[in-house]
Amino acid sequence: MNDLLAQTIAITKEAGDVVMGFYRSAYDVTDKSPDNPVTDADFASDTLLKERLLALLPEAGWLSEETMDTPERLEKTYVWCVDPIDGTKEFIMGIPEFTISVALVKNGEVVIAVILNPDSGELYAAAKGEGFYFNGTATTVSDRAALTGAIIDASRSERKRGEFAPFEDDMEIRTMGSVAYKLARVAAGQCDATWSRGPKNEWDICAGTLLVTEAGGCVTDLSNRPITFNQTWPKVNGIIADNGVLHPAVIAAIAPHGPARKEKELTY
Repeated sequence: MNDLLAQTIAITKEAGDVVMGFYRSAYDVTDKSPDNPVTDADFASDTLLKERLLALLPEAGWLSEETMDTPERLEKTYVWCVDPIDGTKEFIMGIPEFTISVALVKNGEVVIAVILNPDSGELYAAAKGEGFYFNGTATTVSDRAALTGAIIDASRSERKRGEFAPFEDDMEIRTMGSVAYKLARVAAGQCDATWSRGPKNEWDICAGTLLVTEAGGCVTDLSNRPITFNQTWPKVNGIIADNGVLHPAVIAAIAPHGPARKEKELTY
């Protein structure tokens, strides 16, 4: 598994080089849906990752934000779950808070995870049961025991909508792009917790869940349930990630505020 992780890291870095070739340069931007842009860089990264990762493990299925989903993946033991650029809006704005997120799922559980910020060079990686590594060094989540004063990474759009306003007085809320990046930062102890009360795509959070748990933290959905991946409908009912010690306090703090959107959005 460690050899597979090393090869996955190398491929993710190649995708990072491709993405940086577009960054702060000229490229086309289109909207997949309102406020949901995609760029030439997203597609180029997706093409490289799909070609290289499936060559690395030909028996695996494929789930990516920029590839049309097909039901064949549901029959596979292994599935690559990929976001070629998580934080595309930050990428477009020239804000260096975007990542490439790559995970390998086996029977619903993440076994390999790599998240790379290609601008800063921050590399977050884990193999199931082998611990978490930040830039090649074994690292764990923070040891903060009190939610008061805790550093919380918050989505730029969610904070703008006021979803973190109830917590501003007691916690240190920091705006940060890319769901995957926020999860990786929890794993590395760069923040104490992060959460999102709206539905999340599997490819946004798949790699980050393994990073956090291998670093000693806790990840659940908004209802405090564990998350299983490679589902028929690849959406998750929100996400909460923290250092584990804070998890009960985080659950209690956000419970009165409920989901950001109705849970029925997660069904067909």
